[in-house]
Amino acid sequence: MKSDNSRVFKMSFASVYPHYIAKAEKKGRTKEEVHEIIFWLTGYDEKGLQKILDEKINFETFFAEAPQLNPNVSKITGVICGYRVEEIEDELMQKIRYLDKLIDELAKGKKMEKILRE
Repeated sequence: MKSDNSRVFKMSFASVYPHYIAKAEKKGRTKEEVHEIIFWLTGYDEKGLQKILDEKINFETFFAEAPQLNPNVSKITGVICGYRVEEIEDELMQKIRYLDKLIDELAKGKKMEKILRE
């Protein structure tokens, strides 16, 4: 059975963003580190991210308009929400899960250079 991802794709990034921050801060990490992850993954900068939050851009548009997906995304592997990120067939869902995985690693205390696949 293929799940219907359209509901997730239409969610505004701004509605999920506070959860990313809360997850990180609950584990002693910072909003700045969350931003660093978002910027690394998508190529957005502070101004671009603020526009997305202000305009309540959905995930589909967030990734479609991302300046540049990091060329090292293929190094992001492992399980998130019960799925291996490297095996997710839907390209947009895979990008969303990449972000989830990186935030998860941040919350688990991984060093930034490991998270950012340096």
